Amino acid sequence: PIFMEQPKGPSFTVENNHIVKWANWEFHLKPDPRAGLVLSRARVRDPDTGKLRDVMYKGMVSELFVPYMDPTESWYFKTYMDAGEYGFQAKRLDPLNDCPRNAHYMDSVFAAADGTPYVQSNIICVFERYTGDIGWRHFEDLIEGMEILEARPKVTLVVRMAATIGNYDHIVDWELQADGLIRVKVSLAGIALAKGTPYKSKDDAPKEEDLYGTLVSDNIIGVIHDHFIAFYLDMDVDGPNNSFIKIDLQMQQTLPRESPRKSYIKVTKHVAKTEKEAQIKLSLYNPSEFHIVNPNKKSTLGNLVGYKVVPSRNAASLLSLEDPPQKRAGFTNNQIWITPYNASEIWAGGLFVYQSQGEDNLATWSDRDRPIENKDIVLWYTLGFHHIPCQEDFPIMPTISSSFDLKPTNFFKRNPILEIPPYLENDLPLY
Repeated sequence: PIFMEQPKGPSFTVENNHIVKWANWEFHLKPDPRAGLVLSRARVRDPDTGKLRDVMYKGMVSELFVPYMDPTESWYFKTYMDAGEYGFQAKRLDPLNDCPRNAHYMDSVFAAADGTPYVQSNIICVFERYTGDIGWRHFEDLIEGMEILEARPKVTLVVRMAATIGNYDHIVDWELQADGLIRVKVSLAGIALAKGTPYKSKDDAPKEEDLYGTLVSDNIIGVIHDHFIAFYLDMDVDGPNNSFIKIDLQMQQTLPRESPRKSYIKVTKHVAKTEKEAQIKLSLYNPSEFHIVNPNKKSTLGNLVGYKVVPSRNAASLLSLEDPPQKRAGFTNNQIWITPYNASEIWAGGLFVYQSQGEDNLATWSDRDRPIENKDIVLWYTLGFHHIPCQEDFPIMPTISSSFDLKPTNFFKRNPILEIPPYLENDLPLY
């Protein structure tokens, strides 16, 4: 077994059961029966001024969409919107296995179907993580007879919850780094939804028959499906009024005799004025950066202070826009949306998901094309997975994960973790 020890106790504190303070971060945690976990009032301390600065007012899972790709009579309706239909409520975590030995656990009070309150224990864990990663390093040997090596360990703070809805388990991590970055990771585990079949081998099935999945065991087909998780991120970068800037990277050719180079990358910045200008489909071959900036605050060097959303692995919905499930889950039409803050626009699939036909969801709100420049705005990010089951997913699948980052961009004067001390041999316990 591998475990992490903290002989002097954790480096974070939890005040009033909700307010977490760690390194240069301070934020509020709240369990929620529909969103699972709400992280709010996230602020980071500036190493130069010592002041806490606003980053995000509220972040949470807003909706999920899990459509199965079997259009037959007994399966076509399996297009779940888990948060709105069932509630993305966190379940009890297993100490030592769901979370490490040094974790702190939080309980919550929920209401039963008849309104009776009950306590759900250990549904959120908070822990510091060190996996041997490097915070920063540099090796210098350009001066004759002198070598300089500086390296610092990366320790992060993780807030974790796990929601089980039917056959699937969804693990959501909010990982905060001392350099100001927030990483949001979704991991999928549990049991892939399956259906029976008379076939014990793929060779038994007629070639013209579409199984809508993979034969994962004798007489069992794991059905192809998608997972989409929409995040509501009410950003308050150095204050409530922010703007969205799309920075396009494009190949620029050099002029004749201008340079030995034939091309370079040029960036073009576009400030979105209204919502439709901020409906973003990610593209590998048309790359962009996506910044949330405070247009009223500049760094000492004249740059707008901001944060950028950094996508990782993602997937887009391939369903027809006229398909009824896709109309209900219109928030998957794009990966990034920006809307002006509205207290009634929190759930990407609408407040009431049952029997929705897409008349009240994120896509409908955004099509109003309201002004978003220098406003209190909300960033919506949709994380997606295509899942073609395989034999290794049966009977219980190993965890698969993806993530995105919220990264400071000209927010600090310099690298904010330069003063982090290195580990020394005497700092660590002996075994």
